[in-house]
Amino acid sequence: MDEQRKIDEIEFIIFDTETTGLEPESGDRIIEIACAKLKGTEIKEEFHTLVNPRREIPAEALGIHHISSAMLVDAPLMESVMPKFLDFVRGGVLCAYNAAFDLGFVKKELQLLNQLFPEDIHVIDILAMARRLLPGLERYSLLSVSDSLGIKKEQEHRALSDVYMTIDVFNRLKGLLRSKGVDDFLNFNMLFGLNTPYIEDVRNQKLSRIQEAMDLKVKLKIRYLSRQSVEVTVREVIPREIKKDNGRYYLIGYCNLRKEERIFAIDGILHLEIL
Repeated sequence: MDEQRKIDEIEFIIFDTETTGLEPESGDRIIEIACAKLKGTEIKEEFHTLVNPRREIPAEALGIHHISSAMLVDAPLMESVMPKFLDFVRGGVLCAYNAAFDLGFVKKELQLLNQLFPEDIHVIDILAMARRLLPGLERYSLLSVSDSLGIKKEQEHRALSDVYMTIDVFNRLKGLLRSKGVDDFLNFNMLFGLNTPYIEDVRNQKLSRIQEAMDLKVKLKIRYLSRQSVEVTVREVIPREIKKDNGRYYLIGYCNLRKEERIFAIDGILHLEIL
């Protein structure tokens, strides 16, 4: 995929699952999966199916999504559903609200089929978008974020309806990001993508450039998306240190704009150059 493409040129696959519970490693299974292909704001195609998990639906799960065991008797097994799902998403960028949860189930289902999740599929977490672009909310559930964006819909906790609610949220958040001048897929993926070898490679390139500036004892010019103000600013920084904390990397240096030492998250640095 051309990482320099604009966000609206990318085909996103918004997906959601319903499951028998919360823990795939403890035997919980996918019982419904839905996806929609989105380019710009236009929905191109959708995929939706129930899945027979070959186990009973616990009462707690039934109370949320109202999918009963009787509804799944004639549903296809994952053996036939997974190839169709992978064909549908191939070539696009997979997106979900709290993507790690749904992706964890997909990867477990693939493991049960003696398969691995394709490494060339980028995955975006829309929950990470909401937390980054809407700081200060009391809750970040899909319904709460939807309400905060002025989207008035009831959440049914069914895969296809949740996909359409997620699309509404995703489009609003993309608009917020675009208003800040961030519209390229490279930075979009760095900000909100799950940790893939590609993201690690781009991060390492940034770290290498920062280390080079420290070795040369010169300044850096960075374009930075702040977590606090959610604004994009251009800074000139004298780099002093690279720090790793809880798996995240930070640049510590003297900021000429603020006239003091500041800490910059590496994933928030949209562009940097050595001066």
